Parts: sequence; C-alpha cells; structure tokens
Amino acid sequence: MSQDDDKKIAALAAADEVKAGMLVGMGTGSTAAFLIDELGRRFAQGLRFRAVVTSLASERQAQGLGIPVLPFSDVAHIDLAIDGADEIDPQLRAIKGAGGAMLREKCVAASAARMVVIADGSKTVAMLGAAPVPCETLPFAQSFVEGALTELGARVVLRTKDGAPYRTDQDNLIFDCHFGAIADPGALAASLSSIPGMVGHGLFIDEIDGLYLAKNGSVTLKERPVAS
Repeated sequence: MSQDDDKKIAALAAADEVKAGMLVGMGTGSTAAFLIDELGRRFAQGLRFRAVVTSLASERQAQGLGIPVLPFSDVAHIDLAIDGADEIDPQLRAIKGAGGAMLREKCVAASAARMVVIADGSKTVAMLGAAPVPCETLPFAQSFVEGALTELGARVVLRTKDGAPYRTDQDNLIFDCHFGAIADPGALAASLSSIPGMVGHGLFIDEIDGLYLAKNGSVTLKERPVAS
C-alpha cells in the first residue's frame, strides 16, 4: 500500500462520522482532499449536510462537488471537524500548518463539538518537533516576531513561494520555526500565543478528540482519554 492509499483509507473511515443534518468542518491538505472528495460523493448519493472549510482551496474543491459551504464568519459552533496533521504524538497533540491554513484550522477545530485527525503512519511521532512549527504573523510585526521566536530557541525561516514571501489566505506571513524535540508542547504553545503580532501557530494541544490512523492498508481509531 502507498502513502496515498493509507491517506485515503483514513479519510474514508472518518467520513463515516458525518451524519445527515450535520455542520462539518473540512480541513486543508492532501489527506483532507481525499475526505472532501468522499463527502462530495456521499452528498451526491443523498447524504445531506453543510460544511465550513479552512482554506480557499478546500472551499473551491467542496463547492465544485456541490457541497453547501457556509461562511465561517456566520458560524459559532459546528458538529464535527475533520483534518490532517503534519505530526501527531501519543497524547493526540499535533503540529499542523504545512499547507498554511493552521489559523483557520484552529478556529474551526475550537468551534467543533468533536475534532478528528486523519493521518497515515508517517505522521505519528513519539515526540513533536521533527517538523517545524508554523507561526502566522502580521507583516507589520515581522521583525519583532522573528526576534521573539528566536529568543524562544527556534531556528526561524520565513516561508516563501516562487521566490517571494508566502502569504496566507489572511494575507499574513508564516515563519517555520525549527525547535527540535519539544519536551513540553503545552508550555511552548502558551509562549507562542503570548507574542504580540503573531496571530496563530501550528501547535494543537487539546483540540483533537480522535485519530484515524492508517498503516499498510489498515485503519485504527484512537480516542483522547476522558479526563477524570
């Protein structure tokens, strides 16, 4: 089985959580694209639901498949969010944002009664940090934020595309921050969130409720333990 096969298997399994009448948050990236395709197929076969999306690319894909997409600006709560991840650890903490949509993804995840991640086996790690932590930044505060991130111990790289600074759907910049192994993701997330001018980061600490993980053609569901 290829990596794409596993991504698709995870997406198909998570799609079973979408029920008639739901308002569903759909993510961004290659694994989420498999999910949107599958939900478009199910919508065409009669499963009626509405969606919010986390990027303009996902919006175009969903609308092209006939899925009704609501503006998230009009939505306070959703039933279910489904998205991919760049890394995820045994506590279901994750790094997201390789596709540049982590700020919208976090807003949608926080609004959801349930959030699940879909991933292939390459995304699971014992400790977060092999992937950089994306940090979305106001252009106005670019130099200040870069300095603050460096003081936190990151090797900071401005994301570019076609030789120019990459711009998010909000027209902001992204710093990809290489911290190495992250011993305390919660503490780092709090420190990042405290930097003025940095509007979002890719550490997801407690947003994720479940993980559909596909390895070699087999998918398993891991749920976050219920706090006692």
